Amino acid sequence: MARVVVIGAGVVGLSTAVNIQRQIPACHVTIVAEDIVDGTTSVGAGAIFRPTADYLPGVDKERAMKWIRDGWEHFSSIALSEHAGPAGLAITPSFMLSRTEIKDPLYKDVVFTFHELSKDEMRRLGFNQHFNYGYLVTTIVITTKIYLAWLLKGFQENGGIIEKKRVSDINEFQGRCDVLVNCSALGSRELFGDKNIYPNRGQLLRVKAPWINYSIYTDNDAYIIPNQDLVAVGGCREDKNYDKSINEMDSKGIIERCCKICPSLKGAEVSSTWVGLRPIRSPLRIEKEVIRDKATKLTVVHNYGHCSDGIALSWGTALEAASIVKGCLQSQSKL
Repeated sequence: MARVVVIGAGVVGLSTAVNIQRQIPACHVTIVAEDIVDGTTSVGAGAIFRPTADYLPGVDKERAMKWIRDGWEHFSSIALSEHAGPAGLAITPSFMLSRTEIKDPLYKDVVFTFHELSKDEMRRLGFNQHFNYGYLVTTIVITTKIYLAWLLKGFQENGGIIEKKRVSDINEFQGRCDVLVNCSALGSRELFGDKNIYPNRGQLLRVKAPWINYSIYTDNDAYIIPNQDLVAVGGCREDKNYDKSINEMDSKGIIERCCKICPSLKGAEVSSTWVGLRPIRSPLRIEKEVIRDKATKLTVVHNYGHCSDGIALSWGTALEAASIVKGCLQSQSKL
């Protein structure tokens, strides 16, 4: 039986492992990661399906659209099924607000509905005080902690193995697997010497505001996304900042910005504060690499560098990465 090891158990690693199982049933798949669900960057994300070209530099539009359509097919089919609750997915009306016109975003013709707000609608909603353009989008919000646990459960029920450990040297996988799949995100800098990947620091709060059942996403570092039980409010973006400690000034600024666009949030109790490091790479990396060392070689398939679109792009990119893995195994006559 073919053997595949996946490094990383965030949303990209889990999605890739699950898709390898689906595409290659005769395959033994192991995930190796220091953090499993909790502790990953993915688990703290607000997670709304709205992938944009802003976070896909250097990626061909046709390829990006395939990732987006494949991802939407996956998320929407779950959101419209009996699995929506257990998977942490919810169909949610969402206001996209901007000071400049948003022209044909990549998700426009993919999501359930996309409607530009009139000036009168902007005024009646109170958005015209801070923004010139608004769009009402019916999309999907993902409660990542629940979704990751759901993916993990499916992976293990299908025979997947979890090995909880920190990977410090890829040479340990020589002879252990036929293909190594790298979904280590920022870990790729140390493990594979990739100097093109760097962090973008983000911070958000989760507040108790059960009356908020819609999302607001803006172009000025303010977003409000209802998850199951709590509402995620953010955020901030700081390139090449590795600091994962909570910054109280950031928290204060987030609350102020979000309360300006959604006054009903004032006084909402803060349940928790989270900081995460988004992995940025231009372009996002999905490709095969063969690492040779004297008489040995290690076949690696990379899938990382998704930045703020990690959740939305996770399934589509996982499908492509799993397909590459299948091709590698076929060329090795392992299938």
